[in-house]
Amino acid sequence: MFFWGSKRVDKQALLVDSLSAFEKVANFLPIKEDSKKEIEAINQVVQSVTKIDDIERRYLFLLQNNMELRPGGGFLGQYAIIKVKNGKITYQFFEDANILDQRITAKVSPPYPFERMMSLKKWKFRDSNFSPDFPTNVEKAKYFYRLSGGNSDFDGVIAVNATVLNKILEITGPVVIGGVQYTSQDAFLKLEEQVEKAYLLNEDLDTQNRKWVMKKMAEIIIDRLVSLNNIPKISSLVLEELRNKDIQLNFQDVKTQQAVEDVHWDGRISTGWEGDYLMIVDANMGALKSDYYIDREVFYEVDLTGERPTAYLKINYTHNATYGDWRTSDYHSYLRIYVPQGSNLTERKMVSYPNIQEEFNKTYFGFILHVLINRSTLVEMRYELPESVRENYRLLIQKQSGVGDVPVHVRVKTSDGEFTQDEVLKKDLRFEFEK
Repeated sequence: MFFWGSKRVDKQALLVDSLSAFEKVANFLPIKEDSKKEIEAINQVVQSVTKIDDIERRYLFLLQNNMELRPGGGFLGQYAIIKVKNGKITYQFFEDANILDQRITAKVSPPYPFERMMSLKKWKFRDSNFSPDFPTNVEKAKYFYRLSGGNSDFDGVIAVNATVLNKILEITGPVVIGGVQYTSQDAFLKLEEQVEKAYLLNEDLDTQNRKWVMKKMAEIIIDRLVSLNNIPKISSLVLEELRNKDIQLNFQDVKTQQAVEDVHWDGRISTGWEGDYLMIVDANMGALKSDYYIDREVFYEVDLTGERPTAYLKINYTHNATYGDWRTSDYHSYLRIYVPQGSNLTERKMVSYPNIQEEFNKTYFGFILHVLINRSTLVEMRYELPESVRENYRLLIQKQSGVGDVPVHVRVKTSDGEFTQDEVLKKDLRFEFEK
């Protein structure tokens, strides 16, 4: 439990005022319209969270380790609850997700891949983010929180991926806890060793408070971030992490949620897109942090000249570890490829027999995928697209939270010629090709 003193409240009030002023100035700057909308959205979020109305608001933070990638960003190892009243943080609670799960007695059947690949018999809070759609994960996290006996009436839910930590320490500077120094270059890896390695190698150690260091680090970081000198850097960091989906937001306040949705910070799968669509979603089912070593590269080709529009997708996975240890092993993923509804898979290589389903107005092909240590796996598949994508062709590629930067190469063949484009999937990409 942690309370803010009056000195910190003054700093926080100044931070809010400065962000508001930043938005007003930005309206007169020659910046892109999208950036202005993002600044307006940040301002709306800040004003909503710090509203002076004598109402205490509760926020659930989902702290996800994207070195063990899950569809919603990363393995949900810890969570925090923060209460805010009249612009002041009045309460902070931090807990290991495993401890919360021990309070759940109900038996909830897990999604098929957990049973098939991990032999799990019960679905709980720590595995709740199995959808690539953040609003879906929010509702599932609240559901399991209720099953644990908690009050799930949160004013907002925020997911934060672990790789954000190193970037935060670029602003705050190194943190020293228990004689160990954590820097922007090594913080995440050192934390992994401290909270994972010893307990994996010695099962007799008490695991109840093994992540106390993360709670202490959170307190130190929050204390430092209220420094006025950090406002420009904080704003830049938050914008970048929201854009690349390493931070995802969901609010009960309608106006605030709408502002978040308008700039695509809500982590939602697009259900209204008219055109071609692609989303590649991995779920690390190996129970280790192997995603730290995995690189991906995507090649996507579309042929609009045949009897039916067809797509040829290649995903090259490279496992950069040279040997296995407590952190990594061969990579085992449940891979889902989301495509336009009605698409028909015709060929596949280097993946299992497909599980074909529909959700979010999409068809997805689900596969089991393996990548050996110090090797590469080239996944290939061909599928027929619905006829509707042929007219005024355009393409939306949505990024999975937590996956990092992925090179993407797109080629579209039409009756007027071929069009190519190379990009890096840092955030959702939209392609439109003039015929």
